[in-house]
Amino acid sequence: MILTASYPSLRGRTVFITGGGSGIGAGLVEAFARQGAKVGFVDIAAAPSEALVAHLGTQVETPPLFLPCDITDIAALRRAIETVRDRLGPIGVLLNNAANDQRHATLEVTPEYWDERIAVNQRPQFFAAQAVIPQMQARGGGSIVNFGSVSWMLKQGGMAAYTMAKASIQGLTRSLARDFGRDNIRVNTLVPGWILTERQVELWLNKENDKGRREGQCLDIRLQPGHVAAMALFLAADDSGGCTAQDFIVDAGWT
Repeated sequence: MILTASYPSLRGRTVFITGGGSGIGAGLVEAFARQGAKVGFVDIAAAPSEALVAHLGTQVETPPLFLPCDITDIAALRRAIETVRDRLGPIGVLLNNAANDQRHATLEVTPEYWDERIAVNQRPQFFAAQAVIPQMQARGGGSIVNFGSVSWMLKQGGMAAYTMAKASIQGLTRSLARDFGRDNIRVNTLVPGWILTERQVELWLNKENDKGRREGQCLDIRLQPGHVAAMALFLAADDSGGCTAQDFIVDAGWT
């Protein structure tokens, strides 16, 4: 766990996180729960999500609330957001974290596969924001953090549907920031570099890729979920009250 600052404004604040059961998402859930926030999160993987709740249950003031949800089902996502509001209070922070960077060959992509990739990596970010904005308006403001990716910035190949979806997130962020800034709703994009989660290590890390990562980064460190969570805490807290419509990149200086 990366050591982080304490943010008093996050204590008691309701936070909704997509894809919170593992990887970066689990780091977000833990970081916000340890700040005293009331965390609700969704994931399709029940076992690691329940294990995370059990792990934190005796260590934090308010244990996280896990709701099983397939975010490609927008109706189910909306219901989960309403459940979090009903049980934890109006949502003040949305972390649109969930994604899937499955590789795919461009010439083999079908329209059905393309739609499925967009349904995971792009569409839920818009509809989650749409669902929480009225709650944020009613409470006098809030912070939406959309998650991008350095993959398209690095001109990474082999997953065009993913990189296109992630490149579009900056457009979503800037549009929402303009539309709802007068409601004191801040919207920013958090752009992780190559965060070496268990999944990334198992599927993609090898000597050649790791050599490229080390040569590309300015800092010779292995980025962990805690590095991303530290930035997310700042963007969610009142300390970043003057920040909106911006990109915050956590990639050890790769891009």
